[in-house]
Amino acid sequence: MAITAALVKELREKTGAGMMDCKKALEANDGNIDKSIDWLREQGIAKSAKKSGRIAAEGLSRVKASGNKACLIEVNSETDFVAQNEQFLALMDKVVDIVLNANPTTMEEALKVETDGVTLEQLFIDATATIGEKISFRRFEILEKADDELFGTYMHMGGKISACAVVKSNSEEVAKDMAMQVASMSPQYVSRNDMPKEIIDHERSVQEGLVKNDESLQSKPEKVLLGIVEGRLSKSLQDITLVDQVFFKNQDIKCSQYLKDNNSSVVKFVKYAVGEGIEKREENFAEEVAKQIGK
Repeated sequence: MAITAALVKELREKTGAGMMDCKKALEANDGNIDKSIDWLREQGIAKSAKKSGRIAAEGLSRVKASGNKACLIEVNSETDFVAQNEQFLALMDKVVDIVLNANPTTMEEALKVETDGVTLEQLFIDATATIGEKISFRRFEILEKADDELFGTYMHMGGKISACAVVKSNSEEVAKDMAMQVASMSPQYVSRNDMPKEIIDHERSVQEGLVKNDESLQSKPEKVLLGIVEGRLSKSLQDITLVDQVFFKNQDIKCSQYLKDNNSSVVKFVKYAVGEGIEKREENFAEEVAKQIGK
């Protein structure tokens, strides 16, 4: 049977084994996926076989800055319990250092980075086999700053949320405060200037419709109605722009005022919340326990 790239890819996804090992397994088993999985397991190559189908939506994130570079990573596990063990925590620290030092631009590049003769990809395969749960490297981002800028970094709940802000400032405290603002208040943009025009136009059209259908406003002059629309637009957008948000340390001022008072400005930021966007499988807890004990 011809061993196609698609077959190799399928076996690789199911076992986490290397590409060449998957090809050898398929050749030795006439392209049979199930037999190839067993063959790899027997060879000790795919101890993590059949874990790839599980959903890894727990885990931790990390943020680390060094010089003019900072790195955020997210590594997922199947359970929160595993994300707290020493092996997993050591893996987190190791991976963020590797990625920060290697400075890859894509996940493909990152997984090929070698340390002590082992690729990052193999590191995760080994971790899955050793820990006993699917451990996956979900994402990373590297930020750079200028010499006159500072990194503000913050991790919440041991890494369930990590944030990094690049701030033009002379104050480490201001930089840290902005990272904490990002982590706690989840802005999407620094200011409206960074927001795509289509988002603003869409929200404006929504507010125009609301004003148009509000009978209590029908007698208002057009100029007044336009002012109401713009006022409502600004209010609806303020929660997603950092400078327009209420400053978390002082509810009487906005972040823009805090930054102005400290002769500072935010250049950019990144926030990772573990598991965001991953659809978690819902299972009956009793059924899951029964599966684990083989009943």
